[in-house]
Amino acid sequence: MMNNPQNVYIVDDDAAVRDALSILVQSVGLTPFEYESANLFLDQFELQHKGVLITDVYLPGMDGVALQKHLNKIGSYMPVIVMSGHGDIPMAVKMIHRGAIDFIEKPFRNHQMLERIQQALSQDEVVRSNDVNRDQLENNLSGLTPREKETLNYLIHGHANKVVARKMDVSPRTIEAHRANILRKMKSKSVVKLAQQISSLNLSLE
Repeated sequence: MMNNPQNVYIVDDDAAVRDALSILVQSVGLTPFEYESANLFLDQFELQHKGVLITDVYLPGMDGVALQKHLNKIGSYMPVIVMSGHGDIPMAVKMIHRGAIDFIEKPFRNHQMLERIQQALSQDEVVRSNDVNRDQLENNLSGLTPREKETLNYLIHGHANKVVARKMDVSPRTIEAHRANILRKMKSKSVVKLAQQISSLNLSLE
């Protein structure tokens, strides 16, 4: 259950706020987990956990800013929504600058909170999907020979087989063989699609 992508982790020392949020997210089929402090949350948190974190800025012990800083340090991708009272807005803005996706003032409106949660869950899904794609592509790239990587680098920059052959001082037939091997190893149907994937994930062929 802790690794369900529909989880909502609620960190707030106010039990009434935690209960209200739990009831709210359950009403739309999401699963809440409540914590009265950042430390209690971190005691059970693992990097593979999916979902969204909703945390108050001001917490006893480790505050929301320190919590977010710690999550960034350990490489967490989990999106963070910040709750704050009026006097805590400067701290909330600081968290936004460090990567939190939004902050909501207390008392919050239910429809506004649900909208932010759904946006955060969608973002989490996209980020994790990109991360999986990156791992797969990097693994496939590692299986290419140096000459195949050199060939691929020319091909994804739009050079025709004959041009690549001249640059590499080999026959066009050799480039055709490299091209076929590259597409097979990269599990891709075309160089154009492969180029788009490499570019979108900012991968290096070095």
